[in-house]
Amino acid sequence: MSAMPLPPEQYIKMYSDEHVAMGITPPPPPPINKDNYSMFGQPFSADDTIIQSLESQGIRRLYPATKDVDRKKELHKLNHSILVNFLDLIDLLIKAPESTKREEKIDDINLLFIHMHHLINEFRPHQARETLRVMLHVQKRKRLQVADKFQANLDKVQETIENALQSLPEQDDASGSGLASLDVPEAMDTTGMYRDAEKDNCSPIDRIMCGLADEIETETTPS
Repeated sequence: MSAMPLPPEQYIKMYSDEHVAMGITPPPPPPINKDNYSMFGQPFSADDTIIQSLESQGIRRLYPATKDVDRKKELHKLNHSILVNFLDLIDLLIKAPESTKREEKIDDINLLFIHMHHLINEFRPHQARETLRVMLHVQKRKRLQVADKFQANLDKVQETIENALQSLPEQDDASGSGLASLDVPEAMDTTGMYRDAEKDNCSPIDRIMCGLADEIETETTPS
């Protein structure tokens, strides 16, 4: 009895750095489908190569089957051959529309198009790699832009906090201002006589002189 497959989130957690270093990561999951499948009406197998050779499909090869073949040059040659055979076919249809050579020209053009399509398909893996490379570059650029914006906002926040801290009054200044505010009422309380003099519209000196004059008058007056 085979073990139940792990959920994706648990399967990913099994591939931590510690598990990879210890070599206890689980094996990769098996292919989903091992059977044959159909694509564009043609049967394919999961074990087949992505790009099948022309010989495996029973098609006669027109260019050498070497790894260092210049595909760009071969595509130019095929394109030129297609144009030439197409012009021959038109000329044949004009001069001898019922000739058997018409089917031969159609087969030749069909074979040339198959070779051109096969050469284009051989560029598919390179196209997939380039597409993946471009996608990774785009993701990297977007993440760098997000990181730059985050750093800029962080710098603004730090600058705002520093300006706010610098604008706060120091502790010595605050305590000094508080003492000064307390000294003023105490000084005002010790000068009650000045407040009384202001109420009577009389200066303190005049009040003292009036008091002395009253004492002298009482002393000189006979009882």
